[in-house]
Amino acid sequence: MDFSLLGPIAVTTGSAELSLGPAKRRSVLALLLLQPNTTVPLEQLIDSLWEDEPPEHARTVVQGHVSRLRATLAEGGAEAYGVELATHGSAYLLRLPEELIDAHRFGELVTLARPEAAPADAVPLLREALGLWRGPALTGTVTSPPFAAAAHALEERRLTAVEALGRAYGALGEHEQAAAILYSAAVNHPLREGLIAGLMRALFRTGRQSDALEWFHRTRRLLNEELGVDPGERLRGAYEEILRAEAAGQGRKAAAKPSGAAGGEPAGGPRGGGAPPATGEPQLPVQGGTGAATHGGAATPAKSGPSAGGSGPARAGAPRLLPRPPARFLGREHQLTSLTGALTDRTTGESPLAVVAGPAGVGKTACAVQWAHLHAGAFPDGQLFADLRGFGEGDEAPPAEILRDFLLALGTPPERVPGSAQAASALFRSLVAERRLLVVLDNARSSAQVRPLLPGGPHCATVVTSRSRLDGLVATDCARPVGLQALGHEEGAALLGAMLGPERVAEDPAAARELVDLCDGLPLALRAAAAQLTARPRWRLARLAAALHDERRRLALLSAEDTGVAAALRMSVARLSADDARLLSALATTSDGHLNASAAAALAGYDQERTQDALDRLAEMHLVDEEATDVYTISTLTQLFARDEHGESGEAGRSGTGDGGSDGR
Repeated sequence: MDFSLLGPIAVTTGSAELSLGPAKRRSVLALLLLQPNTTVPLEQLIDSLWEDEPPEHARTVVQGHVSRLRATLAEGGAEAYGVELATHGSAYLLRLPEELIDAHRFGELVTLARPEAAPADAVPLLREALGLWRGPALTGTVTSPPFAAAAHALEERRLTAVEALGRAYGALGEHEQAAAILYSAAVNHPLREGLIAGLMRALFRTGRQSDALEWFHRTRRLLNEELGVDPGERLRGAYEEILRAEAAGQGRKAAAKPSGAAGGEPAGGPRGGGAPPATGEPQLPVQGGTGAATHGGAATPAKSGPSAGGSGPARAGAPRLLPRPPARFLGREHQLTSLTGALTDRTTGESPLAVVAGPAGVGKTACAVQWAHLHAGAFPDGQLFADLRGFGEGDEAPPAEILRDFLLALGTPPERVPGSAQAASALFRSLVAERRLLVVLDNARSSAQVRPLLPGGPHCATVVTSRSRLDGLVATDCARPVGLQALGHEEGAALLGAMLGPERVAEDPAAARELVDLCDGLPLALRAAAAQLTARPRWRLARLAAALHDERRRLALLSAEDTGVAAALRMSVARLSADDARLLSALATTSDGHLNASAAAALAGYDQERTQDALDRLAEMHLVDEEATDVYTISTLTQLFARDEHGESGEAGRSGTGDGGSDGR
């Protein structure tokens, strides 16, 4: 039996999760778990459960929740685990082995870790500790000051552990890993000076001086604007150390061989990315030239040519073209791990390639960009990004156009960029053959569109996103597919909580689950729903859920200005042939969205072979899902869209214009 406080309040036995009931009952359990093996007075429970004056029957309500919790725990076999919820007069005691509580295990692991004295041992301990977190602490409890204070205290402990893990990586010389782990936390906690100071040091030690200094100036501005204070000792200390180390390293940087258009040693120093040479400056060793500066997480492409600031050619050798990290990115741990395995596999001697595929609005771009930012330090020679516009409103981006942008970013003079895509592709592969470079190709329509853009060097890696599976890349280029599915209830509710605030979702968790279902678990739809609720702060979640039950209004409500589910689906359907679009429209008439090839053929009036081929193409485009052999499903939102399009134009999916098909970050 496991008790979870580090995320949604939960109790699990084996693989099953016990049903804990409403927010106040979960809150009673959380308060008892925060004080395990200690009597908790009934009055303390009442004061914590009601932020305002408690009702006259508050004691009865709490006693009822305790009684139901006791029964639930008993049904889960609590006695076998040494768990007992006992009554002591007007107080309650949750007796249990404390190691069953994730927050207790987290604290023990952090205590055992010694990042400075034993960093090699500290890293796995701290990683295991942080892996216990499944979201914001105490999710699902009431929004009273006692619970807010407890959640804040747990979050402080988490951030302290993140900082300790960054120090442990730094002590091992793994500064890229340190920067990656500190970066995400710093973006979400931009005023935490110790965290920013650690990130600055890690960035500097990977050769990203301008990034490190920009973080200092950005944080200084935020402290002044929001708190009216100057940076504290830790932040100033990191800034001054970097300035001193930069001054001491000028001679060596001048002697370093710059990277130019014709290749050569990249500006970030040796490609191995290992520990830098000793310099006589023990605090912050310098590795060489700088890349582009990041402004609050958004990457600014490095300039090229004689007008570039800083170290000139060194900036051209390390372009940073990634878009800013996705806001409120949650979950997808399995897919991020799969990407790491696919894109860091050097055993084949080939350039790793991964394809992130899934339906419109499922968050493919967000997943790829999040991974790219987390692992940017592993690619010191730069990160390239391009939107291939495969499912946009206009024409897809021709390879020659993308290659020109890439070559210019890598420092090639405009007059030396070849005019043909074939020659430009050859020059691109030649330039990056020995570099450690990441290429992100977003929104691809076909394998043929992608192939000219693939780097050839064994130290490069490429991640492609598409609504199509791109089976051709799997067949000819050994691409590793990483599929993205819709979010489950827990992840979907967590996304709503991140957008709206956990307290608003905790008011009605049943309505949150209902919204996830009505949005088909699509992040794009959930974000549009959150935008509707943000614009209507007095609406409860149940009110929007009731409105979404009207199928005639659902797609309109799941739109937010220039983005929405209908616009994203329109771009997918626009790429279909007339026959395939007509079949999709026929499938939309099914009552439950489930059918086989024979039923689909009858609906569309096609023969069996023609129907099977069309179903395969729709499945490849993630407009239907082959749930099992000859069992196809179509999502509710896709059904509604196909019906609307057919009703408006008489030909499914062939009318209207879209907004570019936002990929549901």
